[in-house]
Amino acid sequence: MAPKIRVGIVGATVTVGGSGWGARTHVPALHALPEYQLKAVCTAHEDTALASQKAFGTDLAFHNFDDMVACPEIDLITVVTRVPTHYDLVMRALGAGKALYCEWPLGATLEQAEHMADLAAQRKLYTAAGLQARSDPTLMYARELIEEGYIGEVLAVDFAYIGKATTRRGNGRIWQSDRKAGANILTIGGGHAIDALSFVLGDFSEVSARLATTVTEWLNTDTGQTVPVDSPDWVSVSGQLRSKAEVSFLVAAVPALPDGRRTFEIYGREGTLSIGIGTASAERNPSVYHGPNRLFGARGKEPLTPMETPARFTLIPDAVPAGPPRNVAQAYVRLARAMAEGQPFDPSFAHAVKAHQLVRALEQSSATGSAVSLSFAGQLHSASRLL
Repeated sequence: MAPKIRVGIVGATVTVGGSGWGARTHVPALHALPEYQLKAVCTAHEDTALASQKAFGTDLAFHNFDDMVACPEIDLITVVTRVPTHYDLVMRALGAGKALYCEWPLGATLEQAEHMADLAAQRKLYTAAGLQARSDPTLMYARELIEEGYIGEVLAVDFAYIGKATTRRGNGRIWQSDRKAGANILTIGGGHAIDALSFVLGDFSEVSARLATTVTEWLNTDTGQTVPVDSPDWVSVSGQLRSKAEVSFLVAAVPALPDGRRTFEIYGREGTLSIGIGTASAERNPSVYHGPNRLFGARGKEPLTPMETPARFTLIPDAVPAGPPRNVAQAYVRLARAMAEGQPFDPSFAHAVKAHQLVRALEQSSATGSAVSLSFAGQLHSASRLL
């Protein structure tokens, strides 16, 4: 492999109307990392491919995805397109023998995620799923403190994130109204958040969930028409971890909310940890996976005080822009190290299947009105092994 990992990205574009996630997170992250070269960009049309090439400073531009995955000058394909397109693009890239970084959700369904993970395993290819909370320095430190017994036995966890709903959308995002598209508050906001919780504290053994769609219409600002919505915007979970700790979990989006609500507190027999979600972020409603997060701790009856995250958990240079690009960059650095050392990377596509299984369990619980038990065979890794 070349000294730098040469990346071809599909879905990062200068085109107006989409979420812009690839352009504002992956592109600046890759440009700032010495381990990588953003070599190529691929969009659906030649004019936007050339415009994106100019804007992002890539050597190559493609408007045919198969041409990009066949290019011998590319080592890693990054997929940051709409969720319903992930499966086709990823399977074609894996078939061409490329390593993959695919944004979360990996697939529109659990079954799609399983097929992608199976092919990657068969081809023995490196994969990364865009669950970048697992690379957040503060969360890695909190995980280490839990493992070391800083607050004793963990008894309970309270997680809540309520953000402002986006009820007016153009053609670039109105498709998320359809639950079958796989990109909604449950899968994206909820999926990222509950995976972050599991990263810090371990897997769930049982969940009882209630999913609801409180806002049933959105306005398409490009057409002026109202669009029916069946994507859930309220995800409430009562669960238990394998450690026997009890969990209260809520992720929701409501139309009228000035500042949002963000809580992540961990109660132990000997102390408390509180994670300030996105407290140093310029984002309007920062999420736990966006970062940067801050940690507060207390033992016994002491008041909560700030806890500085050790520098060893920060793997990226200062050149990485503030905000969401930093956790994405952290994930890329960890991936580069794993590839260089021939070691496994987490979160891989195999882990993404676990995350999809948890989302499926929440859906099943809500549909049946009963608790769902979970059994994961995945091996847990200590925080020190993540560096």
